[in-house]
Amino acid sequence: MAGGKGDNWIEAGLAELARSGVEGVRVEVLAKNLGVTKGGFYRRFRDRAALLDSILQSWSAGRIAAIEAQTSLDGATARDRLRALIRLYSERMNTEGMAVELAIRQWARSDQAAAAAVASVDASRLNNVGHLYRATGLAPEEADARAFLFYCFIFGQGLLFLERSPRKRAQLIAQSAEKLLDDSA
Repeated sequence: MAGGKGDNWIEAGLAELARSGVEGVRVEVLAKNLGVTKGGFYRRFRDRAALLDSILQSWSAGRIAAIEAQTSLDGATARDRLRALIRLYSERMNTEGMAVELAIRQWARSDQAAAAAVASVDASRLNNVGHLYRATGLAPEEADARAFLFYCFIFGQGLLFLERSPRKRAQLIAQSAEKLLDDSA
């Protein structure tokens, strides 16, 4: 879909999804946000359901491509790649990305297609990070458990409102992250 005529609609749909949930992703709202007529929408999409399908496909393909790129060793050790991933997700908050993630997960609670997209992304995340842990020498079951804890940490730390200074928060995250990289954990 990259470069396609529907990309603007999909991007606008993702932004609206983050703002107001799947119920807010309406043709009229998106057309207004894009400064175009509804006719442009219907030249690209059959209906709202087709747009929602495209939004899910775009989100899941983007997330899976990102995690595959982020977990590629490219000459780094598995431990260094894990450390880099922790830094990537904990040092700066991607508020829009987190809002989209939460909105899609909420949508998945009542929609099978959204649930399938989330399951696919989660499986890719856990598989790719589990592969990194296996590359550190952990047994498959331990690597899978550590990958699960890794994502609990990645998403959880972004959702917690800690009553700490940024410096103390960074220290807590760094100490917690080291537990995910400790061979004896």
